[in-house]
Formats: sequence, structure tokens, C-alpha cells
Amino acid sequence: MDWNGIQNFLSNIVFAILLVTMILYWINLSFFNKTSLLAKIAKGSIILSNILLFFILCSRWIVAGYFPLSNLYESLLFLDWTLLALYIYIESKTKSKVIGAILIPIALLINGFANLTLSPEMQKSSPLVPALQSNWLMMHVSMMLLSYATLILGSLLCILFLVISKYRDIDLKIIDDSSLPLYNIMLDYYEAQVLSSSNNLSELGKLKLLQSLDNWSYRIIGLGFPFLTIGIISGGVWANEAWGSYWSWDPKETWALITWLVFATYLHARITKGWEGKKTAILGGLGFFVIWICYLGVNFLGKGLHSYGWFS
Repeated sequence: MDWNGIQNFLSNIVFAILLVTMILYWINLSFFNKTSLLAKIAKGSIILSNILLFFILCSRWIVAGYFPLSNLYESLLFLDWTLLALYIYIESKTKSKVIGAILIPIALLINGFANLTLSPEMQKSSPLVPALQSNWLMMHVSMMLLSYATLILGSLLCILFLVISKYRDIDLKIIDDSSLPLYNIMLDYYEAQVLSSSNNLSELGKLKLLQSLDNWSYRIIGLGFPFLTIGIISGGVWANEAWGSYWSWDPKETWALITWLVFATYLHARITKGWEGKKTAILGGLGFFVIWICYLGVNFLGKGLHSYGWFS
């Protein structure tokens, strides 16, 4: 049985589902109907995509005999699966479609890059190179990708905050109902704009939305930062076991440290300085671009200890 062919076919199916789902989310967000049939179809499509990605990863694990994180293609699929799993959980808590409207395009681009850009040779499972034949593979790479997925989502919410606030300083302390579900907040905002002629009402809805985005970005980044820390530490231990040095300052390690410092600054500013709103959203938004440089950008260099199996 040609497992590589089956996996690639299923991955292409996921791409098609995500494309349709993205369109459905945008249509649903434009008309914003809580009980919309489109919303239910879109949610079911996300769950189906996640199940297919999970099956692809598990089948690669069984067939190849090792955790499917040995090359760029597998890591992209794992990142996509993690992003969608996080979104399914968050949507179940917030009943929000706005997060899906900005996250699904990212998931679609990741899947498209994996299937349409990488060569067939790079998509195939292959025997592990000696440096990867370690029990640390699962620990280190899975923690790093979990952190990337979580921090990407938190950073996206920071960027959305800046877009909605139009890069202005907003006083979020003037309202005290951040516990409202994000869906209701979005509904308040759009209903206030469409159904009411009062500017005060629409501004209150906007403030509620911004406060919720600020709160959720803080929670999600706070979840992803420990994953990043564990991933870097486990990578150092693995590096010492494989190469005799905990830290070598190659491009991947350097940018992992920069990523850690950016989000450490974000959390430090929130916890000890009491920052919120625009200031922390700028830091979080910067983190979005730093993560992608760390994850993909340095691999185009083809240099360093992390260059095997990538673009070198």
C-alpha cells in the first residue's frame, strides 16, 4: 500500500476543506448570525480537518516507526493540527467566529506551503539521520511546535487588537465585564453599530471587544511561554547529548532565544508593570513575526546544526 500517496491525498483534502471553511467563516462573520447553518458547517469542517490531520500524523508514526516530526513537512502538518485543535477548544469556550476568521487563513497557508511548495521528496518519510535518533526528538520538537502554535494564536489576537483599535491607546479599565463570552461581545458591537444610532453604544461594544481580545491574548501567550521554555531547555540537554555542548549559537538557537526574550518581555510587562492594551499588543504582534523567522526564516539559510532535512 502506498502510504505516502494516501497521506498526500488526505493532506490535499484538508487544504480544500480549509479553503471552503475560510470562505464560510468570512461570510458568516459578515452577516453575523449566531444560529447560522454556515457557522455549523464551518465548525464541522474544522473538526473534520483536524481528524484527518491526526490520522495522517498517526499513520506516518506507525509506518515510519518514529514520532512524525523529523522533517519540515511533518512539522508543518503537526503545527497545523495543533493550531486547529487549539481553535476548536477556544471556540467551544468563547463561541467566537472572529478568531476562526483570522486563524483559518494561517492554517490554510501552512497546509498549502506543505503540500504545494515542498517537493515530493521532502514530503516522504525517510530514515532518521543519526542526530535525530534520540528519545529527545519527541520531547524537544513537540514542545517547540506546541509553543509556536499557541504563541502564533496569541500574537494574532494582539494584531487584531491593534487593527480594531486603529493603533490608538485605549483605556480598558473603564469597563469591568471581561468575563462576557467573546461571541456576545462581538454581537454587542455589531448590533450597536447596525441597529443603533448612538455612538456611545457602539463605542461601548468596541471597548468590550478590545478588552476581551486583550484578555484572551494574555491567557494564550501565558500558556505558550512555558512550552517554549521547556522546548529550549530540552533542546539544550539533547544538544549536549548529541554534540557535547548545551548551546552553540547557530541561527535556530539564536532566534529561539530572541523569541523567548520577546514573549518574556510581554509577560513581564503585563505581570510586573501592569501594561495592557496597545503597549502589550505591539509586543505580541512583534512576536508573531519573530516566531516565523525562528521557525521558517532561518531554515532558508541552510546553515547551522538545525539545517538537516530543511532547505539546505
